[in-house]
Formats: sequence, structure tokens, C-alpha cells
Amino acid sequence: MTHPLRPQHRSGAAWRPWVLLAVFSLAGFLINASTFYALGVVLPDMVRDQGWSWVEAGFGFTVLGAAVGSSSYFPALLIRRFGVRATLLLGAAVMMGGFACWSMVHGLALYFLGSALCGVGYQMVALIPGTHVIAAVFPRRGMPFSVYFACSALGGVAGPWMVLGVMHGFHDDWRLLWRIQMAGALLIGAACAAIAGGPAWLARAADRTDKETLAEVAGPARGNVWRTAAAWSLRDAVRTPQYYILLMAYFGHLLMGVTVSSLSVAHLTERGITTTVAGAMLSLEALVQTGGRAVGGLLGDRFDPRYILVFALAALSAGALALSIADGYPMMLLYAVGSGLGFGLTALAVTMLLLNYYGRKHNLEIFSLTCLVGTVSALGPTLGGFLRDRTGGFGTTFQLYAGVIAVVFVAAGLMRPPRKGGDAPDKRGGSAALTPPG
Repeated sequence: MTHPLRPQHRSGAAWRPWVLLAVFSLAGFLINASTFYALGVVLPDMVRDQGWSWVEAGFGFTVLGAAVGSSSYFPALLIRRFGVRATLLLGAAVMMGGFACWSMVHGLALYFLGSALCGVGYQMVALIPGTHVIAAVFPRRGMPFSVYFACSALGGVAGPWMVLGVMHGFHDDWRLLWRIQMAGALLIGAACAAIAGGPAWLARAADRTDKETLAEVAGPARGNVWRTAAAWSLRDAVRTPQYYILLMAYFGHLLMGVTVSSLSVAHLTERGITTTVAGAMLSLEALVQTGGRAVGGLLGDRFDPRYILVFALAALSAGALALSIADGYPMMLLYAVGSGLGFGLTALAVTMLLLNYYGRKHNLEIFSLTCLVGTVSALGPTLGGFLRDRTGGFGTTFQLYAGVIAVVFVAAGLMRPPRKGGDAPDKRGGSAALTPPG
């Protein structure tokens, strides 16, 4: 019997799935480091040099996040039509254009255009093709997703230090930083495209993966993890309450993630914390993300990811509250740990629950539609900048977001798996609360 973590694809070497995982994990690392986290550290210098208000600066971050969210269905269409390789190469070119705009910025127009291009390229190179390929070649995705998301989080750890190092070495020349990022985007896209399988190979690999998954689901229940035996369509999935709970959880984690990465350094420095310490807290938050995702992915194949999601939302809300009042190490550490665990584990748990609840066949479209919520959550920095200009600080913003996440936490705690024809009753013996007739 084929081991679920050692996929044997006759049309390709047995090691190929692991090489794919390694390359896409590296891409996630570099893309995360070079966009949100890099811009969050550089933005105060750009604001000072260009004379922008924080509403204007925050709106650029909003454009970046909105572009990530609103373009999430675009890579899915490209992958279905042209394949993963073409999508990756086009995405790298788009990202290069975005970094070029940031490097030449002398006004808000190029800043916003660069943010939009980097957001679209982010989805085309990292999240959408990465999760699609990993889900296609690994029957059990807990550990592979753990590696992928942990490496992406490591990009957040390295990003601020990479930026500070380049800025220090080149006399605070943030324009040069963005030119260096252009070369990095080209290398990322070329490396991923070189190893990614063609449409025919990936389709054969996915077919074998689906057969292995169905054989496991049809067998004796393993642990407490619910996995559907049905192939849910996008239309059927969006008719279940569970989908919208997962959508709101993804919204909450993006809302906090983009706001923390864009405004936390400015918020802490305004409360008397040095820029170096504030940047270090941002890196620590990303480091906690990495550790949480590494452990969470391993647990996700043994315990229901819903429990991981509930814990993550509680941690995320606590982290937001701590950040809102932080002016010393105790609260800053609580913010970094809570926000880091919450952000990292929420993304991982939602990704796994979508696959467990609705299957892999239409996951590319279901997950891409879920990512569209990033368009709305991207308003976080803009709202934060607005409240900052009206109240004199960012604290109210983080308190407001903590309340939003707390509401989703309650809903996730009440959630049970959706059921469809072919699914057995809840393997955990729980009720079918929040489940429509199927």
C-alpha cells in the first residue's frame, strides 16, 4: 500500500512531489519577505521622503492587499486554461513591474500602481499555484501544508531584517531595495516554472491522489479528522453556513495580518518604542507564525483542524488587544505570540478545512473564491490610518479588529462539518450543528 506521505507517481520520479514542495515553499518565503513585510518596514521612510499622510500611505497597503484578494480567481482561470508554468512566469513579470514602480515612485500614482501589480503577482506566484500543486500531489496534506505555510511565515521573519540590512548597507536607499527585489522576482518565477509539472502530468498525479484519498476515507475512521467522500461543487459549497464561517475566519486573519505588517511599527514607535525593537517584534511575530504552522500542520492530520481554528482565532484576538496598549515588553511579547500564532494557524486551518469539508476536485475555485475576501480585509490599513489621523493613535483600530475576530471565534466554536450524499455521519460523534440538509 502506498504511504500517503510518499506518493508514487509512475509518470514522474518519486521525489518530484518533494522537490515541488521545496521550490514552492522557497517561493512563499521570498514573496512574503519581499512584499508585505518589506513594505511595512520601508513605508515610514517613504512617507517621510514623499511627504504623504498616513491615510495615503495606508491606502497603498490597502491597494496591495485588495489586489491580492480581488485577483485570487485570476490565477485559477489561468491555471485551468494555460497551466501552472505559464501562470508562474506571467506572475513573476507582473511582480517585477510592481517593484519597478515602487523604485521609481515620485508620487502616489506609481505607489498605488506598484502596490496593485505586486498584489496580483503575489497570488500568481505564491498562494494559489502553491496550494493547488501541493493538494494535487499529496493525499494527506497536513505536513506538506505545514512546511509550505511555515516557510512563507519565515519570509516574514527574514523580511524586516533583509530590509534593514540593505537599507543600512546602501545608506537608506529604499529605491535600490525595490530594484533588488525585481531580480528576486525573476529568479523565483523561473525556478518554480522549471520544476512545475505540465498540465497532463499534474492531472495524472491529481487523479492518483484522489483515488488514494477516497480509499482512506472509505476505510475505518482515523482519529478525529472529518474528510468528505463527496466532490463538492463551488455552487454547493457556498450554500453551506460552514463556508461563510471559514470565509470570515480568513477575512479576520487577513485583516489583522495586513494591518499589523503595515502599521505595527508606526504604532509602537509612536508609543515610545524604538524602530529597531518594533521591527524585531514584527519579526518575532512572523517567527511564532512559523513555529505555529509547523506544529499545526502535523496536528491537522491527527486532530480536527476546527480545534486549531478556534484556538487560532482566540490567540489572534488576544494579540490584537495586547498590541493596542503595548508600551513595554510584556504586552509586546503577548502581541507577537498571539498575533503570530493566530495569523499562522488560521490560514493553515482554513486551508485544510476547505479541503476536508469540500474535497480537492474543485478546491482551486473554492479556495480562490475564499481569497477574494482579501479585497475587503485590505481596507484595514486605510481604516487604521483614518482612525489614527482622527484619534491621534492606532490603538482603537486594533481593539476594533479584536472584537470582529472574537465574533468569528464564537461561530467557529459552534461549527460542525457539512454533509453531502456519500458522507457518513460525523466521525467524531458530534451534532450536525450549522449543517443544512444534504
